[in-house]
Amino acid sequence: MIRRMDAAEPGFAAALDALLAYDAGTDGRVDAAVTEILSAVRSQGDAAVLSYTNRFDQLGVTDISELELPKAALQAALDDLPMEKRSALACAASRVRSYHERQVAESWSFTEANGTRLGQKVTPLDRVGLYVPGGKASYPSSVLMNAIPAKVAGVQELIMVTPTPRGERNPLVLAAAAIAGVDRVFTIGGAQAVAALAYGTQTIPQVDKIVGPGNAFVAEAKRRVFGTVGIDMVAGPSEVLIISDGTGNPDWVAMDLFAQAEHDEVAQSILLCTSGAFIEAVAESIARLLPEMERREIIAASLANRGALIKVSSLGQACDIANRIAPEHLELAIEDAAPWVDKIRHAGAIFVGHCSVESLGDYCAGPNHVLPTMRSARFSSPLGVYDFQKRTSIIHMSPAGAAALAPVAATLAYGEGLQAHARSAEYRK
Repeated sequence: MIRRMDAAEPGFAAALDALLAYDAGTDGRVDAAVTEILSAVRSQGDAAVLSYTNRFDQLGVTDISELELPKAALQAALDDLPMEKRSALACAASRVRSYHERQVAESWSFTEANGTRLGQKVTPLDRVGLYVPGGKASYPSSVLMNAIPAKVAGVQELIMVTPTPRGERNPLVLAAAAIAGVDRVFTIGGAQAVAALAYGTQTIPQVDKIVGPGNAFVAEAKRRVFGTVGIDMVAGPSEVLIISDGTGNPDWVAMDLFAQAEHDEVAQSILLCTSGAFIEAVAESIARLLPEMERREIIAASLANRGALIKVSSLGQACDIANRIAPEHLELAIEDAAPWVDKIRHAGAIFVGHCSVESLGDYCAGPNHVLPTMRSARFSSPLGVYDFQKRTSIIHMSPAGAAALAPVAATLAYGEGLQAHARSAEYRK
């Protein structure tokens, strides 16, 4: 069901590369559909959005105003939730907000001896669009993880789009929007929703950045509109890498592997372990626990397609391999885990110790669950408040400062053949 590998075997590096390989390319059907939809929405606005929404979501709406939910509907969804779900949402939101409030960047400046002042101005984005999958899919945690950092950053207007196929509204998603402070909600989805947010229509205002997960059509649309607006990322399949020293409960490790594998057939779940006996125990747990899982077919396919149980010679070697993989989620299932954190350079999030299970991070630990995938943790970071703030340089030259720097700038400008640059600086001498 799940492959076994040994880091000591010849050819391990090539086998690992093959395991990690994932083709994120778009197929022709997606490419053609997104091209058509983006063009239509850009030129026709509301009419195109309405047409595609009726077609894809099997609705019969005659006016786009019917696709906007009033804030009262969001609050009603929250009020109608059973107390247990409402309390869980409130707890998660509070923890996410508390964590992200510590990320807020502040403007700063300093003054040089000659009176020149240099600095950086930090400003929130004006308007952000949040895409949330809809219908039977329920991702209230995605609403919290995207909307709360935006609001903490000071974003003035947050517009959420979520499809309602056949008119199915997800009350948990709407309740999460109420708790997170979403300003407007439109019940549209797919590439047409991304296009509406990116270009603006007669009814839906253009945003500055689009965040949130979606299917292949949404991901490709986000990729295409980048540059017109900002985007968070084009995410790949979910990933977990577990490093184990052979301590702990093999059932826990097996279930943590399942937790990623149940996302879809191309999710990736890998165990690096120093103990061959523990690997066998985890394999036995997988075989015993899998039949109990509601999504067992997806889990089995994911583990068979992209999962692995890998024997390593030491925790040091495991950390080296982890840095090569640069996983989205990294669990250090180690008895004394804290000293190994500093050995990890590339990971979206690090879960330290046997009790720091990744699923807590998905919902309510506090840090963001929107994380870099497909080895992009080598150069990118989790979604945060900083994604909803921009930085502007401040240059306030004093007369003395301008006179002192003019010869420097002029010399470099003449060297580049840019006479007007040089003369412009020399005028300030």
